[in-house]
Amino acid sequence: MKFSVSSSALLSLLATAGKVISNKSTLPILDYFCLVLKEGRLQVTTSDLETTMIGSIEVENVESEGAIAAPVKQMLDLLKEFPEMPLTISVDDSNWEITVNWKSGSLSFPGASAVSYPELPEFSNDKCEIALDVDTLVNGINKTIFATADDNFRPQMNGVYFNFEPGKLTFVATDAHKLVKYAVEREGDLTTAFILPKKPANLLKSALLKEDEEIRMSFDANNVRFELKNATFVCRLIEGSYPNYNAVIPTNNPNKVLVDRIELLNGIKRVAICSNPTTNLIRMDIAQNRINLTAQDIDFSLSANETISCSYDGAPITIGFKSTFLVEILSNIDTPTVVIELADSTRAGVFKPVYDDKQASETLMLIMPMMINA
Repeated sequence: MKFSVSSSALLSLLATAGKVISNKSTLPILDYFCLVLKEGRLQVTTSDLETTMIGSIEVENVESEGAIAAPVKQMLDLLKEFPEMPLTISVDDSNWEITVNWKSGSLSFPGASAVSYPELPEFSNDKCEIALDVDTLVNGINKTIFATADDNFRPQMNGVYFNFEPGKLTFVATDAHKLVKYAVEREGDLTTAFILPKKPANLLKSALLKEDEEIRMSFDANNVRFELKNATFVCRLIEGSYPNYNAVIPTNNPNKVLVDRIELLNGIKRVAICSNPTTNLIRMDIAQNRINLTAQDIDFSLSANETISCSYDGAPITIGFKSTFLVEILSNIDTPTVVIELADSTRAGVFKPVYDDKQASETLMLIMPMMINA
């Protein structure tokens, strides 16, 4: 195996692929890149047994093809020290020694046989295959992933739920305290669903920023595959049924508050400095086109309040929310104005962006209230 490649192009590919690798690998071979050279392209595979990424670049001056497992740390540490320059990489098939040559020097380090590298999972014959617009996929993950949980007892909540219905695709994430639902119109009558784990969702989100074409997606009951222009992601899906998220979304919220999102967000950040560090509770008193934000930490005699203008002519209402959740929700809405829909102090508050024109998508974010001590 021998070829020439750009140092920066190889570093970019390996650095992206390396994000899949876990710090607690269960198999020693998972601390290696699997490099396969075939037909003028170098294919790089990384895996943590749950998620696999396959990327590739074109290489030059191929003298012989082959496969090698190259140690992640040595490869990345080496490539980070090079400016942009051509490298010649060769492998001794008898002892798996990897040699890297450049204009003024060379180095060698041991590799390993790629034979024991985990193979990709097999998909069932009844797998679904669809094409998704890249913007739909990026927006769906971006708007929901922050609301996923880290719950060992309820693993179904540790990912983004993809729910396909006739004419619509809905992305959902929840940690039982906050919930985000992003629905977008799409053609087709497919009815199915799966839960994409948080780690591959984050990796996919980053990779999609370089894409401008439709993404081919195929999945069965156990695995999903995303085919990008220069990369492929394959990951194991989370087993089990997703919680009935529609049951917690209030259907009748008569109190609607229109408010400037940035003004509210900044006000919450200021007032939250004086909130109790354990609860992060912020009290919202809403009446007569005003939102009064209040926070206090009795233990340290801290308190703060701020009044923000809004559009509201309903009955006065008082409700408490965790400030960190409010900041997350408001930071992930992209419109200048937000509408807050409330019923009373015991039911969830619903936050929605306000658009000037009709949208092909619908975003709903929900926070469960906190008890306010009188």
